Amino acid sequence: MAAQLVLNGFLAGSVYALVALGFGLIYRVTKFFHFAHGAVYAAGAYLAFALAALAGLPLPVAFPGAVAGATLLGMGMEWAVYRPLRKRRSSSLVLLLASLGLYTVLQNVISLGFGDDTKTLRTWPVREGLAILGARVTPIQVAIFCASLCLFAATWAVVSRTRVGKALRAVANDPELALVSGIDSDRVILWAFGIGSGLAAVAGILVSLDVDMTPTMGMNALMMGVVALIIGGANSLPGAALGALLLGLAQHLGVWKIPSEWQDSIAFGVLLVFLLFRPQGMLGRKVRTASV
Repeated sequence: MAAQLVLNGFLAGSVYALVALGFGLIYRVTKFFHFAHGAVYAAGAYLAFALAALAGLPLPVAFPGAVAGATLLGMGMEWAVYRPLRKRRSSSLVLLLASLGLYTVLQNVISLGFGDDTKTLRTWPVREGLAILGARVTPIQVAIFCASLCLFAATWAVVSRTRVGKALRAVANDPELALVSGIDSDRVILWAFGIGSGLAAVAGILVSLDVDMTPTMGMNALMMGVVALIIGGANSLPGAALGALLLGLAQHLGVWKIPSEWQDSIAFGVLLVFLLFRPQGMLGRKVRTASV
């Protein structure tokens, strides 16, 4: 039992990590909560369903197409909605309200287009999972974990080793100084939305292969990703991944003693503890202010 719960916790944490990484990249450069990120997560799954189940494309073609479509959706939100609001010097509260509006609109568009019933991408028969250290895991769950590791490594490499990543970090640290240095902040923010939206789309597709999909699937995933980001450290990519794994383990080990419907309560209980005793997160740093 314990081995199965630990394995389930790692699997859940790997999905939370993808959502948290994407959300964190966008948050670092924009400094507001992009709640429509949850709609991009769901859109990735439903685009994959439309291309694979409805259009009849093979999965190796449908999945990259769905990720590309969701990436363009996220970048379109930035270009059509958030950028004009920033040009008008709108506050973070206005941007937050705009993101909630986008999430509501997109969720309802998905409901209108596909219905509110549960959809599935699985076309193969259900089989017994593989035995690993006394626990059972399906090939799809193994693929989810491996894909999360690979995407985390790729994201970390882009952010820490490339010119794009250097520009992202510069805008995140000081947008005005980055602009003076010749960095186009609008273009950098667009890159952040593209990378973050792509990660969310991959997470949505992987989850839909394991536990099916509904139009409202994005909000819960977003909330868990945000919690993981906060407890890990909002300005640290490794912290986001570590926070996601801690959150997944806490949720699944917690249901060893209490009913499974309390999983979300466990998540927000962990969040409350961190906000009270370590608000900067596990790998975050306290912000020091100086007066002149």
